[in-house]
Amino acid sequence: METPVTSDPTSTELLLDTTEGILSITFNRPDVMNALDGVMLERAAEAVETTDARVVVVTGAGRAFSAGADLRRLERGGTHENGNRLVRALVSTDRPVVAAVNGPAAGIAMSVALAADVTVAHESAYFLQAFVNIGLMPDGGATELLAASVGRARANRLSLLGERLPAAEAASMGLIDRCCGDDYAEQVAELVAKLANGPTAAYAATKQAITANTLRHLDETLDRELRLQRELADTADSKEGIQAFLDKRAAGFVGR
Repeated sequence: METPVTSDPTSTELLLDTTEGILSITFNRPDVMNALDGVMLERAAEAVETTDARVVVVTGAGRAFSAGADLRRLERGGTHENGNRLVRALVSTDRPVVAAVNGPAAGIAMSVALAADVTVAHESAYFLQAFVNIGLMPDGGATELLAASVGRARANRLSLLGERLPAAEAASMGLIDRCCGDDYAEQVAELVAKLANGPTAAYAATKQAITANTLRHLDETLDRELRLQRELADTADSKEGIQAFLDKRAAGFVGR
């Protein structure tokens, strides 16, 4: 059944469903690869913050997890701020969080996927730190989430070069838990069912301890990224990068 956790329960762009102790959050704009705006991110964050479910699952409709922030809706509801809010909610909730990455996960959506406790991806999926391609920097905690998972060198490469990382390679380097083929849906369902029927207090304590040791500066990281991202948004390169993306052409960066 759909759970009306906000003042906008009729929205179809973000689906919220709580069944048998499982809160499912589905990005549902398949025509634009589930691009996210501030309202969607805010609703998702509020759902995580207020749920009494035993496990949280985040996924996308159609062929994508999410292409990241919708550049045509950046001012709708505070995309950057609510992206940070969702990441904080996923990391801090006592409930185990599963990211079921059914397709491409780019930009803030990659941060959301990495903020989960267990990330499972279909073999057709890929991960992309797309920010540099539009003259911006990673956000949503990515500058800490990446380094905590794969180390400084790989975090730098992924962030500075803006290259696609196939799901199989992401699994092999330890960025995600696993990459699945035709049994993707079966493996996700089995994992979620096991967590939903497990010892919730033990899960909460374990998650708290691991987070304290691996993401100890996340709040500071999110605040720093937001400040620097706002500064970058005023640069000529960022304005050119975003316009080039919207025009579907190569950006001509000038270094300022």
